[in-house]
Amino acid sequence: AAGAAGGARLPRALRADGLPPQALVDDTEDVSLDFGSEEELALRKARIRHPLATFFHLFFRVSAIVTYLFCDWFSNSFVACFVTILLLLSFDFWSVKNVTGRLLVGLRWWNQIDEDGKSHWVFEAKRVPTIAASTEAEARIFWLGLIICPVIWTMFFFSTLFSLKLKWLALVIAGISLQTANLYGYVHCKLGGQKSISRVTSGLFGTADVKRQSRRISEDGTGEHGKTGTR
Repeated sequence: AAGAAGGARLPRALRADGLPPQALVDDTEDVSLDFGSEEELALRKARIRHPLATFFHLFFRVSAIVTYLFCDWFSNSFVACFVTILLLLSFDFWSVKNVTGRLLVGLRWWNQIDEDGKSHWVFEAKRVPTIAASTEAEARIFWLGLIICPVIWTMFFFSTLFSLKLKWLALVIAGISLQTANLYGYVHCKLGGQKSISRVTSGLFGTADVKRQSRRISEDGTGEHGKTGTR
């Protein structure tokens, strides 16, 4: 009798909770968790995935600075030092513009001439999945090298000018020009380029024109309404 009573109480307890027996079975099923965002974050913080590009991003520009500082120790020929540093700066400009910027941060810029002979500057930011994107370490190395080296060449400019070493002035100006050009181009790529800036400005002016037209229409409407009211 007690067993029968206990067996009768169990369905009543389940009915009192409001949960059918199937609901209890569903609660015990395995729940799949999505770790996609954590895996992507781990890949972003992983080690450098383009070691060769990262190396040459810093190699040519650092070599040009070191050669400029210590060229008198290795050679007494001004022409040899001048040509060596200029070649290193040229290699740096080409590699950063065409290779390392695309691989390390997914940015590139170039100049193209259309059919009418007009020159156009193009700034692009590649839209890639997070797994194929660059890591945080690569991006940090890219931007630090891109910003610090032009600052160093600017310091060389003032030191050369104040010390009256005018024969090095043309080389220092070339270093500033080549490395500042890459910095300018990639900053434009990072900010969206000329097209996005022109779109923003045109959008702002467009909204301003719409507001002015709406004000004029409202003023004209109130003026006409006032005239009809006086009549």
